[in-house]
Amino acid sequence: MAASWGSAAAFAQPAAPAPAAAATAAGSCSKPVYLTLDTGHMGVANQIADVLRKTQVKVTFFAANERTKEGDGSLGDHWAPWWRARAAEGHAFASHTWDHTYWRGDIKGPAGAAPRFKVQPSQGPQAGQRFEWSAAQYCAQIQQSEDRLAQITGVKPLPLFRAPGGKTSPSLIAAARRCGYAHVGWSPAGFLGDELPSDKYPNQQLLDKALRDIRPGDILLAHLGIWDRKDPWAPAVLQPLIEGLQAKGFCFATLREHPQYQEWIRQHGG
Repeated sequence: MAASWGSAAAFAQPAAPAPAAAATAAGSCSKPVYLTLDTGHMGVANQIADVLRKTQVKVTFFAANERTKEGDGSLGDHWAPWWRARAAEGHAFASHTWDHTYWRGDIKGPAGAAPRFKVQPSQGPQAGQRFEWSAAQYCAQIQQSEDRLAQITGVKPLPLFRAPGGKTSPSLIAAARRCGYAHVGWSPAGFLGDELPSDKYPNQQLLDKALRDIRPGDILLAHLGIWDRKDPWAPAVLQPLIEGLQAKGFCFATLREHPQYQEWIRQHGG
């Protein structure tokens, strides 16, 4: 994903639920937040898993088959035991498309024509190339990651997806929903900034901003490793962020418990 600090709010979806809805999202907790982690180079994946175990936090992972620092891709055989361990711990999973494929635009057609989209994979053998895809082709990208996650973990992923970069259109979201997938963005304060340059956005600044701005019901976004951040965000910020929010009365839940998605998940499985 490539989003600036200022532009992240433009992708934020959904907004925080009303307090009454948030109160029901995680049992008796009145201040739930939903930490989501997208795949990345996986170089900090083990440290992140250690923090989640230590703090007893459950998250939702959005997975694409991305290039990693070691192994055959984030959803390859090398990392399969890591995903199985997260499933055993009770985390939730959803698709981030297989080749981390960016939506680049809708293709205008005659009235009533099936939707088509300009797309660009950022991973895999066709990385960097631009294509024109049908809705079925885009949905197949979502399903490929879903199928691989199910194969690895033995757990059915949630019927959700996150578009790389949060880049979508109403037409793309509608097409995905017809295929059985609801899109999940993130809240404005939930953009944790781990992909921003660390010389301009040091870890302490990101931590302070998150602890100040996060509100109940927010969906939070971070990654399992960002290639171009010199001073890694995780695990340095992750543990103090979790513990700081817990000290303020927040609890963490997966998107299974999010009031905006509970009924969709019930209807579509996962």
